[in-house]
Amino acid sequence: MSKKISHRIKHSAITRKMLMICAALMAAWALTVYLLAVAAYNICYNINWNGKFAVYEFLRRIADKMDIIFPAVIFIGWIVIFCVILRRSFKYLDEITFEAEKLADPEGGQISLSDELKNVQDELNAVRERSMKNAALAKEAEQRKNDLVVYLAHDLKTPLTSVIGYLSLLRDEPDISAETRAKYTKTALEKAERLEELVNEFFEITRFNLSKLTLEYSAINLTLMLEQLVSEFEPVFSQKRLECKLYAEEGIMLKCDPDKLSRVFDNLLRNAVNYSYENTEIEITAKNFGQYVNVIFTDRGATIPEDKLSRIFEQFFRLDSSRGTSSGGAGLGLAIAKQITELHGGEITAKSENEITEFTVKLPLKK
Repeated sequence: MSKKISHRIKHSAITRKMLMICAALMAAWALTVYLLAVAAYNICYNINWNGKFAVYEFLRRIADKMDIIFPAVIFIGWIVIFCVILRRSFKYLDEITFEAEKLADPEGGQISLSDELKNVQDELNAVRERSMKNAALAKEAEQRKNDLVVYLAHDLKTPLTSVIGYLSLLRDEPDISAETRAKYTKTALEKAERLEELVNEFFEITRFNLSKLTLEYSAINLTLMLEQLVSEFEPVFSQKRLECKLYAEEGIMLKCDPDKLSRVFDNLLRNAVNYSYENTEIEITAKNFGQYVNVIFTDRGATIPEDKLSRIFEQFFRLDSSRGTSSGGAGLGLAIAKQITELHGGEITAKSENEITEFTVKLPLKK
């Protein structure tokens, strides 16, 4: 941020103004000295002096040594002008440095500079506002993450307690009926699967915070990737009584990181499943536009409010505050999808209205 600020100040209007004032004063001083020199020469040699006067003698000596005095006077004047301008610049710099301390101080108030520095003042205040906004967003994201970790830690106890309880019953009651044994086993398995989901969320948070994504490019058939994705989700669709339809042109070739891009599509499709109404249809559409390809995921579910839609790609942001198994998650799926898409040089957008939500992934066909 400081590098950006210094770059702006360097090229601000006040810098140009100071340079122009310095150049104008130097030129005015040189012209003034020249005119005085010409006047002294004319007075000495073009006026008929009757007698010798002190003024005449002084001007005559100046005129005789004009080749030395003229440049010396100009040079000395320039030094004085430069020192005055430099002192004024240092005064402005001290003022900027003092006020710049407010940039990262929430209680510092607005930056106030001299009238000559109004452009710099406006720029610094704009930077301060962005800095405060980014700090607030980072703090909010950190708080959401901390809250999520607390919820996860609390939620881990419930399925773990159930698993231990049912396994203990199976151990302590060897003579229970086969039906009861099957019931206990099924319940323990369900709780263990929920426990696995929660542990995976912990790993998701850790990976997102500690790893930096890098891409390994290769050419893929995007159409086949989407067909495979839909096929893998068939059991999930059946469980929620959903139908998924794929509309994709044949043989769309794309240069990308297949593993990471499949993660984008997996997250978007999983999100569509989580928030779709039962007995509805999910659509995946892939369109080739020559320079880029659009992959659109459409689901039928509750309309996302505008205020939440604008924040849906933030880290640890969840549409609902509940910890239900159907829609529970770390709030990282869409944030990761956005990060991977942008690393590919693309963009991801979302819109939601009339209980229809669309996520559009735009990817360049050429790296």
